Amino acid sequence: MGSAAELAAAAFVMLGFPCLMLAALIPSAYAFAAVAAVTYLADHYLHRKGSYLVNRLSKVRAGLSIRFLIRQLLLILLLARMSLSDNLVFYGAIACFIAFYGLQAPHGALITLIRNRRRMPVATRNIDLKSRIRIPDAPPQRLLHRSAEKMLHLDLFAVVGLLAAALTDSSVAGFAGIALTVGLGSLYVLVLMPYVRGRKTPPKADDVLAAMDDWLAAYKPETVLYFSGSKDSAYQVNMWLETMEQLDSRPLIILRERVILNNLAPTTVPVICVPGGVHLMNLDLSTVRVALYAANVGKNIHMLRVPTMKHVFIGHGDSDKLASVNPYSKAYDEVWTAGRAGRDRYAIADVGVRDEDIVEVGRPQLAPILTWQGVPAGRIPTVLYAPTWEGWDGNPGNTSIVLAGENIVKKLVKADPPVRVLYKPHPFTGTVSKAAGAAHARITALIEKAAAARAADSAFTGDAAALEQARTELARIEARLTELAGAGGEKGDEAEATRDGVADVARHEEIARLRTAWNDAYWRSAPAYEHRVITGAEPRLYDCFNVSDAMVSDISSVVSDFIASGKPYAVTDSAELGAEEFKRQNTAVRAATILTNTAAGLGDLLDAVRDPAGDPLAEDRKELKRYLLGPDEPKSIDQFNTAVADLALKSEARNVGQEARAGAEDGTAELTGVLPGQRGASAGETDGVSAV
Repeated sequence: MGSAAELAAAAFVMLGFPCLMLAALIPSAYAFAAVAAVTYLADHYLHRKGSYLVNRLSKVRAGLSIRFLIRQLLLILLLARMSLSDNLVFYGAIACFIAFYGLQAPHGALITLIRNRRRMPVATRNIDLKSRIRIPDAPPQRLLHRSAEKMLHLDLFAVVGLLAAALTDSSVAGFAGIALTVGLGSLYVLVLMPYVRGRKTPPKADDVLAAMDDWLAAYKPETVLYFSGSKDSAYQVNMWLETMEQLDSRPLIILRERVILNNLAPTTVPVICVPGGVHLMNLDLSTVRVALYAANVGKNIHMLRVPTMKHVFIGHGDSDKLASVNPYSKAYDEVWTAGRAGRDRYAIADVGVRDEDIVEVGRPQLAPILTWQGVPAGRIPTVLYAPTWEGWDGNPGNTSIVLAGENIVKKLVKADPPVRVLYKPHPFTGTVSKAAGAAHARITALIEKAAAARAADSAFTGDAAALEQARTELARIEARLTELAGAGGEKGDEAEATRDGVADVARHEEIARLRTAWNDAYWRSAPAYEHRVITGAEPRLYDCFNVSDAMVSDISSVVSDFIASGKPYAVTDSAELGAEEFKRQNTAVRAATILTNTAAGLGDLLDAVRDPAGDPLAEDRKELKRYLLGPDEPKSIDQFNTAVADLALKSEARNVGQEARAGAEDGTAELTGVLPGQRGASAGETDGVSAV
């Protein structure tokens, strides 16, 4: 359902038309004008908000064009009821609205044609197509954005003018309004026409694809990250961007959906979005030796069919979920996991993935997580509470926030000796369960109250000058980041973004440096003892890991990632399975302090933070970290690069072997007189299987 305001606007629209009819029949020009104004404003509000109710109105045959047409017909009825049917302005109104609707067809056709022609077969980022083909500027967005609504609203001039004519017995205003509506509508159509002919039209699809192949031949990509998915899955490819930037080989990212390209995080890696399967299969990817896949989706087949490269499933995070042992994975040449746990997971699942095809490469994404060195001298310990959200299924074991959250936070803020609490809830918290939303609000209030009490406590003091200096620095960094974000500019449309979308490496690197500086200034801008509620994208979760000495969380990837720090952590058994069963079912909690919904066991976690030497789970955490994430040395990115290089050698060896075999068969055919077409399929052919 829409918001209350959207529902009210839709009600005004639907109820307004019967009122318009009533005003026309009475007749009352003033009432008609007032109700017409309400319907115009309500309609505009729904479109400006992008409300789904706009589409629902179309489903019940009350679409945008119909609403405007009915309002105009009712205006004609009003004029007739006011005895103006013999007046020339009455006939002018009829002719105006007929002509105005006659303009809708060429206007709609031009808009559709412009959009279709400017949608090229590929969209790119960080690829120089500008020097290879001419891509003209996009039409001004004011011409294309909500174009149908803008065109239809040009009838306002005629409507206002005709109402003025009805009220004043003067036809001048009516004819003036008619002239403006028809004139501006015609001008709108004329302004669009140059964008469908001549130099303002983008190149044809064949020219774009030829330019793309020319760039590929010059760049010679060696390692491809291939991804297909919905808008909500963009995070799965974003998590690999930094790793791709650190590859020793030449990287390329291939996306299949435009919506993913629009939600791709900034990167310096060349990106190609190829929605069409035929276009993808016709691209020259002959230099690629390794293809990496972050998700198991049907469109992977368009790349998996290419035999000249080796295919690897890298996934988007290791966990005990069924998705981590999908039988689809046996379609790949290799499956890369973080550590031994991933290998064992496939062995237990017995889904056809051979042990020799599994390679342990660590998790390069976890490199920013620092290893714990104990609580810094002179600072009280910091405990991060990072519960996951309630999920879609209502399972009480999904999150601790409802049953245990308040108990956990109450004990933490009252801990003696004191600790600092950082509360970073999942961004989806409360979206499904009202109870979770209410619990989040109460926890936030608890922490804010405790923070206020601590700020007023003379036992807690900070360096006021240092705090002010950090806040000033934070403001300066934020201003510069805002300036750089604006410097990036919004491209007119996809074609223009493809033409101009080459990353400014210096700007990209400066933003990365500033984000690091922002994070440092953010933590220094408040006393190290201050409880904080952290929402939004910044600071990032891993930044919270690095300033914390321990964490309380739930079963989720948050726990698996936190294990990389080596710090003590606790997980809440919200479903009350019991500690042993809870550990048996969840590998990531085998080195955790297990909490009940009453927060029993929290003292053990705090003891481990205050006295690391007496921590009974310290060795268990080290062992679990190695099992889940692999060894610390060599670094994960080095392991990943080595795996890419080794597989590229296998791919090259396969290709050389196939070429040698094909050459031998050609020689035999010449000696025996057998036609080349009589031999089996060679490298790159499909062995009689149609391309899909």
